[in-house]
Amino acid sequence: MSENKTLIQAFKETALKTNGHGNRDAGVLKEAFDRIDYDMESDMYGSGKVIEAFQEKMAKLLGKESAVFFPSGTMAQQIALRIWCDEKGLNRAAYHPLSHLEIHEEDGIKELHGIETVLLAEKERVITLEDIQNMKQEAAVVLLELPQREIGGQLPDFETLQAISAYCKEHGIKLHLDGARLLEVLPFYRKTAAEICSLFDSVYLSLYKGIGGIAGAILAGSEAFIKASKVWKRRHGGDLISLYPYIVSADYYYDLRADKMEQYYYGAKELAEHYNICEKVSTLPQVPVSNMFHVHYEVSKEDLEPILVEIYENTGVGLSGYLRETGDTSCYYEVSIGDLYETIPEEKLKEVFNTLNEKLKAI
Repeated sequence: MSENKTLIQAFKETALKTNGHGNRDAGVLKEAFDRIDYDMESDMYGSGKVIEAFQEKMAKLLGKESAVFFPSGTMAQQIALRIWCDEKGLNRAAYHPLSHLEIHEEDGIKELHGIETVLLAEKERVITLEDIQNMKQEAAVVLLELPQREIGGQLPDFETLQAISAYCKEHGIKLHLDGARLLEVLPFYRKTAAEICSLFDSVYLSLYKGIGGIAGAILAGSEAFIKASKVWKRRHGGDLISLYPYIVSADYYYDLRADKMEQYYYGAKELAEHYNICEKVSTLPQVPVSNMFHVHYEVSKEDLEPILVEIYENTGVGLSGYLRETGDTSCYYEVSIGDLYETIPEEKLKEVFNTLNEKLKAI
């Protein structure tokens, strides 16, 4: 093993990895564009056949009247909450303490839109009906993230979603779905995207996570809601002169991968079993409910990193490109299953985890 080699350096050099669909390089763009009609006209400031046809396709998928493409989910979700707050005349939104809006957006919802936030539930678990019933402050809108990424992709059961939806409707609270990874939870729920989205007033879907496009997001809801969102999109500078590179790649990779979500889901469950037989390792959730989960080690980052690097170099299989410390003697990383997982031979996978287990036992 090379001295002082970092996990990231090793990860970049390996031939096989367990995470995602592969490197996000120019090949993602080339693969999609090699299959298009080069006489296709570009969209212009959010209008044109290429973008409108895709928006209609996504609206149908999600079971909503209308949908609009946004350059980013951050923009789309802040705008969704702003619309619902303005409609009720109450600048307050409720969501999980580890929501993307709360921890990854530099307080954009508060600084740009003046919206106060109500944090629901403890950080370690998903939101329940009781959390919403017991809100200490009234909110115009509740945001639910499915799955809850920062706690390993945990999910409430479908009956809980139905109960929350019914309660919000009864009490005049709008319900917004952070469905960045919505397609990835369909195999667990055994529901269509439209069936899940019928419980929500508005829906956000990422076009680059499980789908694997270049970038972008879809926001869907009623015709009136989407009309209002397009005004805010223009105000945020989201109507670029043309967005077709994002649309073309999203459409291509949606068609390529939408039917693979069950494969990714079962791959995640299989991989989690390998982890959970190792000493000092556990997954969260123990049995994944989507294509993602977290891997927790009762080992320090300093002790674990050289083990993972050695496994990279000896087997060509990368388990992760980073480690996050949770204490002096513990750390974790996130796993997200995509196309690459199926490229790893079963015998190679067994070799990796046998080695990992033996190395951890020796610490």
